[in-house]
Amino acid sequence: MISRTLGPEVGGSIGLMFYLANVCGCAVSLLGLVEAMLDVFGADATGSSGLRILPQGYGWNLLYGSLLLGLVGGVCTLGAGLYARASFLTFLLVSGSLASVLVSFVAVRPRDIPLTPRPGPNGSSLPPQVGHFTGFNSSTLKANLGAGYAKDYTTGATMTFASVFAVLFNGCTGIMAGANMSGELKDPSRAIPLGTIVAVAYTFFIYILLFFLSSFTCDRILLQEDYGFFQAISLWSPLVLTGIYATSLSASMSSLIGASRILHALAQDNLFGVILAPAKVVSQGGNPWGAVLYSWGLVQLVLLAGKLNTLAAVVTVFYLVAYAAVDLSCLSLEWASAPNFRPTFSLFSWHTCLLGVASCLLMMFLISPGAAGGSLLLMGLLSALLTARGGPSSWGYVSQALLFHQVRKYLLRLDVRKDHVKFWRPQLLLLVGNPRGALPLLRLANQLKKGGLYVLGHVTLGDLDSLPSDPVQPQYGAWLSLVDRAQVKAFVDLTLSPSVRQGAQHLLRISGLGGMKPNTLVLGFYDDAAPQDHFLTDPAFSEPADGTQEGGSPALSTLFPPPRAPGSPRALSPQDYVATVADALKMNKNVVLARACGALPPERLSRGSGGTSQLHHVDVWPLNLLRPRGGPGYVDVCGLFLLQMATILGMVPAWHSARLRIFLCLGPREAPGAAEGRLRALLSQLRIRAQVQEVVWGEGAASSQEPEEEEEGDFVNGRRGDAEAEALACSANALVRAQQGRGGGGGPGGPEGGDGEEGPATALTFLYLPRPPADPARYPRYLALLEILSRDLGPTLLIHGVTPVTCTDL
Repeated sequence: MISRTLGPEVGGSIGLMFYLANVCGCAVSLLGLVEAMLDVFGADATGSSGLRILPQGYGWNLLYGSLLLGLVGGVCTLGAGLYARASFLTFLLVSGSLASVLVSFVAVRPRDIPLTPRPGPNGSSLPPQVGHFTGFNSSTLKANLGAGYAKDYTTGATMTFASVFAVLFNGCTGIMAGANMSGELKDPSRAIPLGTIVAVAYTFFIYILLFFLSSFTCDRILLQEDYGFFQAISLWSPLVLTGIYATSLSASMSSLIGASRILHALAQDNLFGVILAPAKVVSQGGNPWGAVLYSWGLVQLVLLAGKLNTLAAVVTVFYLVAYAAVDLSCLSLEWASAPNFRPTFSLFSWHTCLLGVASCLLMMFLISPGAAGGSLLLMGLLSALLTARGGPSSWGYVSQALLFHQVRKYLLRLDVRKDHVKFWRPQLLLLVGNPRGALPLLRLANQLKKGGLYVLGHVTLGDLDSLPSDPVQPQYGAWLSLVDRAQVKAFVDLTLSPSVRQGAQHLLRISGLGGMKPNTLVLGFYDDAAPQDHFLTDPAFSEPADGTQEGGSPALSTLFPPPRAPGSPRALSPQDYVATVADALKMNKNVVLARACGALPPERLSRGSGGTSQLHHVDVWPLNLLRPRGGPGYVDVCGLFLLQMATILGMVPAWHSARLRIFLCLGPREAPGAAEGRLRALLSQLRIRAQVQEVVWGEGAASSQEPEEEEEGDFVNGRRGDAEAEALACSANALVRAQQGRGGGGGPGGPEGGDGEEGPATALTFLYLPRPPADPARYPRYLALLEILSRDLGPTLLIHGVTPVTCTDL
């Protein structure tokens, strides 16, 4: 029950603790029965009623307990039917014994009761004491109202409230007996609550009545020095003995058969592997005799403790842990607001659950801090073991319901109207056609998100009107497995659309929820490079040759189609590709186009440190290189967005060894140093550590116009000739390539790279992405210019930012 509610890790560990509690509880009941028998039949028994026929000592006590355990185990091995008949018989005997005791309180006249002499500190016997049965006497009641804890004559330890509670609590642990046998009840949903409530009420009434009658009629000496005083005040003591023996046998059978059913359930769930395999064995009638024998052997080991009160604290702590878990299960379901949690008990309330959890934990530590701490530590170790082994995923986890409840609550509090640029973070939507060829980009985007939202989007082409069912839903499992295998923190959003462009529009509009919606679209670059199958080279995606995974599920590589063959038709045309970029900018989304990410070394895409001490550069060009002009172009929103994204990447452990370089382009008539000083001041305000390098740009371009008359997009929108635009893109590409692999000299230089020396290579380049032209007919030309601009630059990110991402105000 707990496993199906809190999950197999918590339920399995608590179930094993509850099993140990029942095992120890069985031993406690048997030891109590042995003590009661030896008080009458033991060779060292005192008093006029002692028969003195059974030898005593640790070995003999262990033998008697073992024989009684054999009797109890035999009954439980033969099945629940015999146990039920035996339990009913013991119930009749106990009821008759209780009736005789209750009558005796009224019918027996006051008497003095000689007590057994107790050994003194030096081995000598203390003077004999006399207890008094006073009949109903208000003075006796008043004298018994105080605590007055004394030494336990069986252990020599001074009793406290916690230790008395621990001993008494063992008389109330049968509350779960019905639940333990739920698999063998005809109508457990009715029998368990009804039987449990009736049993609790009956037991509570009997205990309260006995407490009241005993404290009204027996003095403190009799109560503290003779635990079997019911015999001395009874009308017929053999009937009391019969009730004590029947009670102990019934409790031991209940604990043993409950323990065996718990162990059988643990074995059936296969939570602990081959260790509990023998407990799965059942008879033809369904009796788990393998679990009974398993439990019988453990009880035999616990009997070696020898003293009832020695085990009482440990048993009580184990039971309290289990009861706290039951309360926690109900509390979790109530707090999760699960619609299917509809308890039939009308007085149920989460307040009582919380009180039960708190009370159990408090009493655990009051009774025995060591046992409580040890039990919680054991439960933690068992939970860790079960987590490492992995449990069934089809049971349902209340943690998922609680997470849903809390996430929904906090998403409602995440108000987009309260967003501030100081707390901006990238929230990425990465559109993926086939993950086989996009695996490096998938991991690079995971590094760029900086704790923000990360959504993997995929568009399946089709029209639902012409299909018998939705083809998207069965794909979610494969994509979620991809996320797990790639070890990225991403959500998955799939859609069905007649075209990729329309599907991208759908995802940009509806992905995310509330204040967590993508603000940046990431796309792979559209070029003629042959797609690579990274599943074949990535160790995380290595799979058996037979195409199956552990458990018989199909291998991940079989769930995604092979990469597109070179020259084969594409799902997206160049026109629609640029149109998708334009759509995103119209929706006020930032755009990142990633090219040649497959050339990034694996250590740069890992989750840990880079794994190498080799230095690399991350180059940032925060100026539109297709707009040949100088001036303060680096401080516009898009340029600052490039700086922010490059800085975020440098925070990732795998990129700590990379140095950030910012290239500042100077116009042909601009004096060196002035713009660099302004940029360094800005970087200081933004707390960005980077190397600034000036390069001369704009020579050779048509510059008859003054810079202020030139508009952004002259070359992109076709206001300049195609040949001139391509020449400019080639020149810009040569400039960027010339700076790659050069050292940090940093002085101004021409297109040939200035006077920097050879140094570490460039690992990643950030380029300013110009806006697409207003005329859709110019889209193919625009894409061709981007291809020329980023050709042979290695891993490159072309970025256009429309969102302010930096703030220097307090």
